[in-house]
Amino acid sequence: MIEVDHYQPALRLPVPAALGRALVLASVFVCAACGLVYELELVAMASYLVGDSVTQTSIVLSVMVFAMGAGSLIAKRMRCKAAVGFALVEAALALIGGLSAMALYASFAWLGQSRGVMTVFAFTIGLLIGAEVPLLMTLIQRIRKQDAGGAVADLFAADYVGALAGGLAFPFVLLPFLGQLNGALLTGAVNAVAGAAMVLGLFRRDLSCRARGRLLLVNLAVLGVLAAAAAYAGPFERAAGQAVYGGDVRLAEQSGVQQIVLAGRETGPSLRLYLDGRLSASARDEFRYHEALVHPAMAGPHRRVLLLGGGDGLALREVLRYPDVGSVTVVELDPELVRVARTDPGLAALGHHSFADRRVRVVIADAFDWLRAPARGTYDVVISDLPAPCISRSSKLYSQEFYGLVSGVLAPDGRLVVHAGSPGEEFWTVDATVRAAGLRTADYWTWGQGFVLAGWQRPVVRLAADGPRLRSLTDWSLREAAQAAAARRTDAVPSSLMRPRYL
Repeated sequence: MIEVDHYQPALRLPVPAALGRALVLASVFVCAACGLVYELELVAMASYLVGDSVTQTSIVLSVMVFAMGAGSLIAKRMRCKAAVGFALVEAALALIGGLSAMALYASFAWLGQSRGVMTVFAFTIGLLIGAEVPLLMTLIQRIRKQDAGGAVADLFAADYVGALAGGLAFPFVLLPFLGQLNGALLTGAVNAVAGAAMVLGLFRRDLSCRARGRLLLVNLAVLGVLAAAAAYAGPFERAAGQAVYGGDVRLAEQSGVQQIVLAGRETGPSLRLYLDGRLSASARDEFRYHEALVHPAMAGPHRRVLLLGGGDGLALREVLRYPDVGSVTVVELDPELVRVARTDPGLAALGHHSFADRRVRVVIADAFDWLRAPARGTYDVVISDLPAPCISRSSKLYSQEFYGLVSGVLAPDGRLVVHAGSPGEEFWTVDATVRAAGLRTADYWTWGQGFVLAGWQRPVVRLAADGPRLRSLTDWSLREAAQAAAARRTDAVPSSLMRPRYL
């Protein structure tokens, strides 16, 4: 139960009480929106930098909720000076929340880890957010006394609606137009202005001249720090990027799906592609992975090929090395990755300009949703070149339901190949999930990566007799790869949408 301070004298407002109350609720709305943006910013940054987004989301939310409770208890001691306390809480929240994304990125770039920093920021921000409600309750009751239930209802209504606004603003406005760093800094500035304006405007008669001056200086200092951080956000991001990716970054952009970074020279082995901070392809040795992914699946009919993912064009390059391939449908979620693969001279050359081939049709869509549509026809080869299942947005693409949809477009003598990660528990979960969808599997491990080859009949792991010459695989090495997987076969539980096993 929230207690009301009946001992405090009535407040003399510079505006009518009804307008003052409305202005307080408006401030609650803005501060709640900013608080949720900080929360989403932490979750997004942790997911990008650490991975395993379900775990990171759980850590951030649980730590923040716990800290909010602790902050509410601490704020009870500040209610005698609620106006000053609220102004200081908002200034601290604006500074810490606004700098949180930059701090997390700096930790990741120069210290090599960010989970501990993420937890500290989640706790601190939660502590400050939790301190807001008791102080606001005290302030709103000083404007006009009313029953505690009505005051709490008004306060929480403004708080929840503000959270909705912040939750929508983050993915649709801040992230696409400002990015992680500047979005957090702008949110901090708005937070500081909203908190200071309410206290110094409505409650200035509660404050001494010295207190007003100090609060004004504190908030100006916070805004100055945030402005300086915004001014140096570009150089900071470039320096942090060089620390993460090396000093030869050529392209760095945030698409609606992921961060895309190209490093290295346009020609030669130094060219590297990073997606969300993870090395996706290196010109030095990417051919090993893509040859192992594509060519065993092509040892059979391959007139019609479906490539799920593969927006970098490198698996597509291997498919098009077969002159009797009639058509390839590429289903890729990120149009920006396809655009970069088409237009960047280095990546386009590495992919042999495969997207320019007339046999290729690109569909920008979620693979799961695309497969659910009727009348897709059948394919001789289906290649799953998708992000690892431990990334939560990809886990459904490694589910029993997904492979059931894939089986619906697989020709009677067709083959499915799935990159199933490094040999281990995750690999055998993928294998069990494919089998649970009614397909039979044959596995092979090569170059530290595991692949599941599947069909309606158990396929033989081999290369096409008339296939192109490869740099990393032979029939002999592929037999060895299949024997290595068979010797360590392990039973696992299939993964489904309702019972995911990868997270």
